[in-house]
Amino acid sequence: MFSLKDSKMHPKTKILTVAHSPDPDDAFMFYGMCREQSRLSLKDNLLNGFQVTHVLKDIQSLNKDAVNGKYHITAISTAAYPRVADKYWILSVGSSVGRGYGPVLVCHPEKIEKLKSNEWSGLKIAVPGPETTAFLLLRLFRSKFRPIQTSFERILPLVNKMKVDAGLLIHEGQITYQKYGLMKVIDLGQWWAQKTNLPIPLGLDVVRKDMGRQTALHMANILYESIRFAYKNKRKAISYALKFGRGINASVGERFVKMYVNKDTLDMGIEGEKAIKKLFQMAHQKGLLTHKPIIQIIHPSRKKAKSEILNSKQKNNFQNRSHF
Repeated sequence: MFSLKDSKMHPKTKILTVAHSPDPDDAFMFYGMCREQSRLSLKDNLLNGFQVTHVLKDIQSLNKDAVNGKYHITAISTAAYPRVADKYWILSVGSSVGRGYGPVLVCHPEKIEKLKSNEWSGLKIAVPGPETTAFLLLRLFRSKFRPIQTSFERILPLVNKMKVDAGLLIHEGQITYQKYGLMKVIDLGQWWAQKTNLPIPLGLDVVRKDMGRQTALHMANILYESIRFAYKNKRKAISYALKFGRGINASVGERFVKMYVNKDTLDMGIEGEKAIKKLFQMAHQKGLLTHKPIIQIIHPSRKKAKSEILNSKQKNNFQNRSHF
């Protein structure tokens, strides 16, 4: 059985490695856990006995690290889960879910006619990583194109300079591309919703199986409270999250956080689980996935009714919507 390593400074304290991508929505979710450990520990002693080691990496790097079970809790792309299902359980809390919105394919106006065609086999499309959910969705939408694997922060400049025919945007690029004079080809979250009538779970937080179910359940409780803590201290949490926004202003940053930290983030629910299974089923049927993983989800034991969690103003912030 796996055991958490002791801290050298505090032998009775266990080191907990927590990894997520450097973008505002993830930073907001983990604000309480990673930046306000002492205050969150006061909440029923949730973090007492743990020293959080905070790791920031792009999502494709996290997908790769998860194959080796590198971190105790990590964000991953939903599309990457089949490769790590032997090592991680899915947490019902902490997922990035879009309802009628998601990754956006954009192009330079001079390229739009090419993208309107059904023939994409010669088109070069910059994508943010081979295991990202965005890339999987694009392959489900249109299978024949030339993917150019690109770090997500380089996609907008490549599209703008017409080095590629189109670019697949994740993170805040989904709502900032217009200021670069680019055009939307398709919103894959909207396409998914029309095709399946389900939300699209783009990212997951997962917990290592070798920690044991009891510890995994405790980790789910900690993340659940971390998100609640961020909303109760929204001004500070947003200010912290904006540090990961790559130059976006406060209004854009808050808009992006609200898109992907919503009521589904506190609990993906039955719809979220159905959507994950549907994604893998469609990928398997199209030959994009060799096997469908067994979906095992850890739910927080301390989950309360949403009316108890959010006051009326916060409820408005948690509403799922496709436009802000």
